[in-house]
Amino acid sequence: MGRLFVVNLEGKIYSCKHCKTHLATYEDIISKSFHCKHGKAYLFNKVANVSIGETEERLMMTGKHTVADIFCVSCGSIVGWKYVSKADIKCS
Repeated sequence: MGRLFVVNLEGKIYSCKHCKTHLATYEDIISKSFHCKHGKAYLFNKVANVSIGETEERLMMTGKHTVADIFCVSCGSIVGWKYVSKADIKCS
């Protein structure tokens, strides 16, 4: 697997609830008015220490969106999802 490289963030941070790995800073919040099936969700401008899963179309409260789940790089827990634009989709 190799050596794990984790970025430590400074200031007020949001972290993985399972392993406490830093994920984002308070300054990177765009919106706190999102909701998901598990409750409240935040929209961030950028995050750190995540890996991106497979792209899929998902029906959400605001309609159908192309998204990819994101996972903590330290423990592998799902920590949210990422909106994917058509420019981000790679064809093989």
